[in-house]
Amino acid sequence: MNLLINKEERERAFKTPKKENVIEKQQLSVRYHVEDFALENRPQRFLEAFAAILKHTNYRLVLDHYVRISAKCSRCTSNCQIYLATGDEQDIPCFRSELLLKVYRRHFTISGMLRGRVFGDPGLQNEQIQEMAESFYNCTACKRCSIECPMGIDHAIITHLGRYILSELGITPRALVVSTREQLIGKSGNTSAIPVPALLDTLEFLTEDMEEEKGINIPFPIDQDGAEYLFLPAVSDFLMEAETLMGNAAVFKATGDSWTIGTGYFDGINYGLFYSDHILEEVLHKIEAETKRLNIKTILIGECGHASRSAKYFYPTYCGGKEALPVVNILEYSWKAWKEGRLKIKPNVIKEKVTYHDPCNFARSGWIVDQPRELLKAFCQDYVEMTPSGRDNICCGGGGGTVSIDEIRPYRTTIGGRAKAEQIRATGAKYCVAPCANCKKQLKELMEDNNVDCEIVGLHDLLYQAIIFENVEDEKEIHHSLT
Repeated sequence: MNLLINKEERERAFKTPKKENVIEKQQLSVRYHVEDFALENRPQRFLEAFAAILKHTNYRLVLDHYVRISAKCSRCTSNCQIYLATGDEQDIPCFRSELLLKVYRRHFTISGMLRGRVFGDPGLQNEQIQEMAESFYNCTACKRCSIECPMGIDHAIITHLGRYILSELGITPRALVVSTREQLIGKSGNTSAIPVPALLDTLEFLTEDMEEEKGINIPFPIDQDGAEYLFLPAVSDFLMEAETLMGNAAVFKATGDSWTIGTGYFDGINYGLFYSDHILEEVLHKIEAETKRLNIKTILIGECGHASRSAKYFYPTYCGGKEALPVVNILEYSWKAWKEGRLKIKPNVIKEKVTYHDPCNFARSGWIVDQPRELLKAFCQDYVEMTPSGRDNICCGGGGGTVSIDEIRPYRTTIGGRAKAEQIRATGAKYCVAPCANCKKQLKELMEDNNVDCEIVGLHDLLYQAIIFENVEDEKEIHHSLT
């Protein structure tokens, strides 16, 4: 079925006429064009960038396959929360993918080039580039559509490739570019522009706060040479997620394993996953340099979905292949320590109703699904599930980097995240655990804009309250004698 037919035929074929209760899209005010290039040069630049990427990567294999099977049945609509909120055929995942596949078919296949010459098709135009720029950033890249696609097409990969090509023209949301420029060439070397003295002051304050609350010293080791784990949370945690960090440190205090935060590089965020493989690689090389400087054995990513996926799946690609250091997430670490009996927790510490949100970058592949649930059930008295959950989870609505674009917050919270807001509301939970920096930001805004009475927290925020520190009385007595 061809998507590029008139609207009446499309709606009749999809059997999804626009519903009366859908939310109308609001005009996106984000400035996509970071650099200014002449309009007449954009099609040429787009095709040149596309050709270079095809030459130096394996995207051509994927696209050759997809243009041959190219399913356009729209079954993906049943799983796309953006389309279900708008009812706009332009939000159908296979319609969006066709925007780029059409360009590939016309300019990079022999049959397409021949047909173009025979029928006088001028090929890519400025209007198509602008349509792609706006459409690709409507998508949250949650990959729910891939679950339903009968041909197994990964529309999120096509969206990512489209963004990658556009970024080579300077067409990228400013928020992403500003952050990654600071991370790669800025003075601070991280996306939140946190200088090292500010980092050290924050960690010292948290240590003092935990000592006052728990009565024991729970340090944040800095630049420990030869430590087992290099800890890399989303750098924004150092500014906004103190409870999560305290929970992370408390787990290590309980297990006794060696870990460290490096002052050479301490940012797990990798926005390259959202829009540029080049940026993705450069950020991973910064992690690699820090592991070598400190002689680290394992990379440990904090509560952040995209940071974890970036390192887990792409660090071996760009940094050593089979010899690359292992990458684990803090959820895996804490769960394993608890299962081994090295992390002891008090049951039923959290009395209020608790639910769990699956970050797409954890759950869609089946990587981290059951582990956090087992932990929560061990110390939460009233745990409830959302429906659907796990690999079928509903995205927070700010995935694919869109959460960093504050200009489109109304779009994110009334369209992209509407289904998630109602899902959380239905649980009646006091706490929604969202172990991802991007999900936390999006869900907090979602709760506020949709008037849902639920507090968004990290898993380690709650776990911090349940950890049993062995020999804590002895340590208290030693501390008392020293003071």
